[in-house]
Amino acid sequence: MQGKTVKEINVNFTGRIAAISGGASGIGLATAHRLALGGATVSLWDVDETALSRARAQFPKLAAVVIDRVDVTESDDVVRAADSLRRQFGKIDILVASAGITGPNFVAWEYPIDAWNKVLRVNLDGVMHCCRAVVPHMLRGGYGRICNIASIGGKEGNAKASAYAASKGGVVAFTKALGKELAHTEIRANTICPAAIETDLLGQMEPEFVAGLRAKIPLGRLGRPDEVASLITWMCSEECSFCTGAVFDSSGGRATY
Repeated sequence: MQGKTVKEINVNFTGRIAAISGGASGIGLATAHRLALGGATVSLWDVDETALSRARAQFPKLAAVVIDRVDVTESDDVVRAADSLRRQFGKIDILVASAGITGPNFVAWEYPIDAWNKVLRVNLDGVMHCCRAVVPHMLRGGYGRICNIASIGGKEGNAKASAYAASKGGVVAFTKALGKELAHTEIRANTICPAAIETDLLGQMEPEFVAGLRAKIPLGRLGRPDEVASLITWMCSEECSFCTGAVFDSSGGRATY
């Protein structure tokens, strides 16, 4: 690794077909760039059509990158997208479930019920919907790598972000269960828990809340999407062969377990 940046280290994904929810921005988009660089065909799933078009324009015209407007809160829509991807390319090898929202900042006893339900629908139900739609295709193909994006907040909890913490803690538990269910196959399902990362999601939070998150990171700064994507890239590779139902951290030293 000496003399190379994270972005320059390539992993071979030639012939692999990847679906990335929340793929139009942030960690999802950074991961898409890494997988495409390695030769994967990548389908970006996102509810924001404008952001999808903008994201696709960041790749070379000849890059094997397609876009699909997908609402991860609607299981039928996710099934449609997964079935469409398999019909087009014959299989699905990789799933990165990164679609997520932060929700507003309130103490738990004042948290708006509508906002609570929305956060859980996107962050937790959305992950389940993606896995539920994609795993059958991976089982048919006899191979798969799944990376569900959780958060350090799901392990430690963040005050005034109980919905987000609960949803991401649920992603951790769900992925642990999924990994065990798939342990007899060649499909590996793992999750990653980033700390605060420089993405558009931070704009959904109060500035003082973001400052508090930054203060908890021993490295003294926010993470970058490409830094998280580097670990996800390995998690999506054939080299991630003896890890399943595992939780990986990308927290700048914040994680304590």
